[in-house]
Amino acid sequence: MKPDLSLPPVRGKLLQNASLAPYTWFRVGGPADWLFLPADEDDLADFLSALDPSVPVTVLGVGSNLIVRDGGIEGVVVRLMGKYWGEVDALDDGTVTPRAGALDLSVAKAAASAGIRGLEFLSGIPGSVGGATRTNAGCYGAELKDVLLRLEGVTRSGARAAFKGEGLPGDLPEAHFSYRHTDLPDDFIVTRLVLKGSGADTPADILADIETLQARRAETQPIRDKTSGSTFANPDPPGTPDQRSAWKVIDAAGCRGLRVGGAQVSEKHCNFLINTGDATAADLEALGELVRARVSEHSGIQLRWEVRRIGRIQPPA
Repeated sequence: MKPDLSLPPVRGKLLQNASLAPYTWFRVGGPADWLFLPADEDDLADFLSALDPSVPVTVLGVGSNLIVRDGGIEGVVVRLMGKYWGEVDALDDGTVTPRAGALDLSVAKAAASAGIRGLEFLSGIPGSVGGATRTNAGCYGAELKDVLLRLEGVTRSGARAAFKGEGLPGDLPEAHFSYRHTDLPDDFIVTRLVLKGSGADTPADILADIETLQARRAETQPIRDKTSGSTFANPDPPGTPDQRSAWKVIDAAGCRGLRVGGAQVSEKHCNFLINTGDATAADLEALGELVRARVSEHSGIQLRWEVRRIGRIQPPA
């Protein structure tokens, strides 16, 4: 994007040539041509409706399940983070309504504090609930689709739109889900979700269960390293007889501890890549492709990236 491009006025923040590395859990990646931090839904909708339709728009949450390539991102990057975008309301009817920037763990704890069961699994998903909608994120035997009632958002043109959960009554279009995939339109930016609990319980008991899940996650995953969530989707969806796990086929192919530059396959959980300190986005992506090649050679399994890789590839120096 040309530096002198005229952009619509905003009430939030609009930053030019903004580094994105601090906004990703891997702490890598080049700059955004422009970074837009909208104040609220109206600010986002007004900006998009006035923005030249030819300008690319990319949405960035907390950057957990993401590699931003070293060449940065063309056009405008929208980041839905901050106090407003992290709000979560838990209602007496057993529903929870987080905005898109709310952390999955925060949503689980808000539900627990209100005595609402059924959302504890979110505590094991790194990132925000807005990002979770794109991959139908899940763990501990549950997925987002299992608790979703409604999605609200804004399209690239600035129009408001909404979708209902699978199999629910009503006139809204239905969002369809599969294993680690949602068929939402590419230009739909989620701004708010309505989730349903499975019943009521004592807040202390639900919070205790979340703490147990958190302790289990800390024991088995490198959560204190510069990493993302799981790198690759499991070869088989949940419920498949003799389901194969990505980490097991990676381990069997001899990839535990494998390195490319400053990127390494975690010794603790080999479906996690980590930035040991000086990795580039190119290191991480090359390591992931090397893992895929070795797994394919060893077992014939074609691993599918779960981590999103976006942006421009930086030419070699």
